[in-house]
Amino acid sequence: MAGLAVNIDHIATLREARKANYPDPIAAAIIAELAGADGIVCHLREDRRHVQDRDVRLLRKIVQSKLILEMATTSEMVGIALDVRPELVTLVPENREEVTTEGGMDLTVHNNIGETIGALQNNGIPVSLFIDPEPEQIKLAHQAGANMIEIHTGVFCEANGNAKSRQAFAKIVDAAKLAKKLKLGVNAGHGLCYKTIKDFKGLSEIDEYSIGHSIVSRAVLVGLDRAVREMRDLINGL
Repeated sequence: MAGLAVNIDHIATLREARKANYPDPIAAAIIAELAGADGIVCHLREDRRHVQDRDVRLLRKIVQSKLILEMATTSEMVGIALDVRPELVTLVPENREEVTTEGGMDLTVHNNIGETIGALQNNGIPVSLFIDPEPEQIKLAHQAGANMIEIHTGVFCEANGNAKSRQAFAKIVDAAKLAKKLKLGVNAGHGLCYKTIKDFKGLSEIDEYSIGHSIVSRAVLVGLDRAVREMRDLINGL
């Protein structure tokens, strides 16, 4: 059965909209775990637009499942990761002007990614790479020594069930199968919601789904506990 990692970034986004001390992403993480989350995800961006350094350190203290830290490949972030020691680091691309992460990391450009991966792994921290579902990217992730990949599902989720959606999903399926053949762990995330997650039924190659925005959006209406449980139930049925 695939896992569910709940991203609490958008809880912090609501807090930072007013520069208040609520809602608290730490409290959200506790509720998410109690509701069945298998992990908590947070993205400490270079511009600190939502999650703050203090959040990461407090999450490290309270998360009982596993803490997944998303971050850019900078020396500052590597230093923070080595200090905090999450169960997993997911390396992602960052653009200061983007609303959210716009696509997977292009490993043809980040050809020195192996150095960052090695620095983390040598200190006992497994590394995942957030990449598009392209065979070349998966092979490069394998060559770079990553422990796993997270497949960018955004193109599929944004296609709204048209022909482009079917093509995008076929690429996800092929990517997951190729990654498994290369002995990589396979996570998936970006844009997944209560509707699109159903399309993954039968795709056993996915180890874990990373979902944030749709759960937090649902939580505004029904509460976080129920929102996480509903998503957990959907994933249980895949």
